[in-house]
Amino acid sequence: MRAFEFWDTSPDQLDWRARMLQPLGRLYAQATAWRVAHKPSVRCRVPVICIGNLNAGGTGKTPTTIALIERLVARGITPHVVSRGYGGRLSGPLTVLPRQHSAEQVGDEPLLLAAFCQVHVARDRGLGVELAGRAGAEVILLDDGFQNPKVHKDLSIVVVDARKGFGNGLCLPAGPLREPVNTGLARADLVISIGSASDQACFRRNWGAALSQPHAADNTNLKREEALPVAYGVMTPLQTGMDWSEEKVMAFAGIAYPEKFFATLRALGADVVQQEALQDHQPLTPRLMRRLAQKAQQSDAQMVTTEKDAVRLPSGFHDQVLTLPVRLKLESWSVIDHFLDRLFPEI
Repeated sequence: MRAFEFWDTSPDQLDWRARMLQPLGRLYAQATAWRVAHKPSVRCRVPVICIGNLNAGGTGKTPTTIALIERLVARGITPHVVSRGYGGRLSGPLTVLPRQHSAEQVGDEPLLLAAFCQVHVARDRGLGVELAGRAGAEVILLDDGFQNPKVHKDLSIVVVDARKGFGNGLCLPAGPLREPVNTGLARADLVISIGSASDQACFRRNWGAALSQPHAADNTNLKREEALPVAYGVMTPLQTGMDWSEEKVMAFAGIAYPEKFFATLRALGADVVQQEALQDHQPLTPRLMRRLAQKAQQSDAQMVTTEKDAVRLPSGFHDQVLTLPVRLKLESWSVIDHFLDRLFPEI
């Protein structure tokens, strides 16, 4: 669902459209509550770490997953990712093969993550984790499965964009949430908040009270009865040796918030002479790419996009488009390492 501006108003200053849609939001919340109330029917022999969110749309789950993959590998643990494969046409269960599969088949995020570890796509998450277990996973990262009750989770992480927080605090379509904040946080083990220092301060000011309430995460074996732990981080461009200073670029992005990508380029000194905000996961058809290439040529600019968009590029355009990768940098790993130590006490 497309994000609406009135979703970003504060909970105490609700837009009239949000108020009008509140009854539908309550119905959505009830439907989610009914779904997550089901007890898990699949328990894997290895730990399952769920990386999800309360908001509909992008909050930084993919960079979080990449950061966790790298952290686990550094500890000598072999992670596999299980994804629904949003945007792909194959239902699975299957293992993503980067040289054989396309984003149209398995989705752009699984294809991107497959560069870091083994990834399995399955509409049925239970079948996906069973496949990962048979394939040799020592830990399974369940991508965007927080509201899916089928698989038992040993650790549930909620990722939030610090600037947007939880929006106006209402559920779809009145607000951006899949479930109410307190309900969702009660099932979470920790929160990762991503944003600049000023965004983090705003997030703590608006949502600190909700985070400080004791919760009992009764769907995990890691009980928590104190305030919800929070890890703070920021997206930083990966150093690739490219000097963006004064580089004339035609930037395009089909992610949840393209403006973040454009702002990152400008912060690096790039001269963004053209920009194109596409829909999240929008197919990059040859016709669309020819139009974008023509705009870039008219401005004598270099085309540049995100890592996630780059895996959707049609053949013949990979050499024409530069990629600006970003990585999640946490202020401290201590909160997450505490949970990993409990999941893997022997390592």
